[in-house]
Amino acid sequence: MKKIITAKSEKFLENYLNNPSPTGFESEGQKLWLEYVKPYVGDYLVDNYGSVAGIINPGMNYKVVIEAHADEISWFVHYITKDGFIYLKRNGGSDHMIAPSKRVNIHTDKGIVKAVFGWPAIHTRQVKDETPSMKNIFLDCGCATKEEVEAMGVHVGCVATFEDEFIILNKNKYVGRALDNRMGGFMIAEVARLLKETKTKLPFTLYVVNAVQEEIGLRGAEMIAHRIKPDVALITDVCHDTGTPMVDKIENGDQKSGDGPVLTYGPAVQNNFLKQIIKAAQDNKIPFQRAAVSRSTGTDTDAFAYSNEGVTSALISLPLRYMHTTVEMVHKEDVENCIRLIFETLQTIQSGQDFRYLK
Repeated sequence: MKKIITAKSEKFLENYLNNPSPTGFESEGQKLWLEYVKPYVGDYLVDNYGSVAGIINPGMNYKVVIEAHADEISWFVHYITKDGFIYLKRNGGSDHMIAPSKRVNIHTDKGIVKAVFGWPAIHTRQVKDETPSMKNIFLDCGCATKEEVEAMGVHVGCVATFEDEFIILNKNKYVGRALDNRMGGFMIAEVARLLKETKTKLPFTLYVVNAVQEEIGLRGAEMIAHRIKPDVALITDVCHDTGTPMVDKIENGDQKSGDGPVLTYGPAVQNNFLKQIIKAAQDNKIPFQRAAVSRSTGTDTDAFAYSNEGVTSALISLPLRYMHTTVEMVHKEDVENCIRLIFETLQTIQSGQDFRYLK
């Protein structure tokens, strides 16, 4: 298997990344994703908060999940001043340091309202090197009063997202906002496509899960894990590319874009399953890297692992630069190798496989 990502799938990726899916408001992005995967699955389910699972080979006793999360960080309108300036609360881990001078879309029932993060000119700031904080960043949508802002449909609780869109750098780097972790949603969708196109038969039911609300505590995965009650869960998310300036490898480890998927060691990762993934990588000559966590992985792996009396779980991560900015960046070869590794790993899982350490 050589080239995986096609022109059609790359076009889907572009549309999917450009579509806003803020935490708690993921439904429009989920519709796009579901329409893409429908031809490759036998059935699907959705839950009350918007998580979606495409189901391949339904009705088997043994159940396996491959999973990513669909939501992106954003902002909530929190306070509108009498002069029409808008202060915010984070929705997820939004980075206030990158906000000044950025353009945003405020999502209202009347449609998109354009705004900018205002920032005083350097000439006027009393402290020249003053840094952005949640106390001093604000939105300006061109209105002079609170009433004018509200007349546009903006109210407390509206969500604002950065408007930056997808680009490709140097023909091999995908760049944009929300690659964390809609790139994961793309990868598991491509696995579903490959299973269909190669007519691969699995001896279990596979749930291809795109979960909501990861960015505020793995909540979507927690809900759908209890809904599906899987035997095995293989999670994909992003991790830090630590090869850029200003990143301490002693603290953050040594992972680099272009060197392959990252496999994580940690308490939530089931070691026998991890060894099986490593063997799949080695057998298929898929490059991979290793990382370690001291407690939680910080991904939906934790939600699945500790659900339902314990679910055999592991994590395949995609190295990503500039996380939680609007220029998140991944290497196309890493994306393809993550897809390939998930695809090959699935074919090593046996129906009824018992991963327990002690038997």
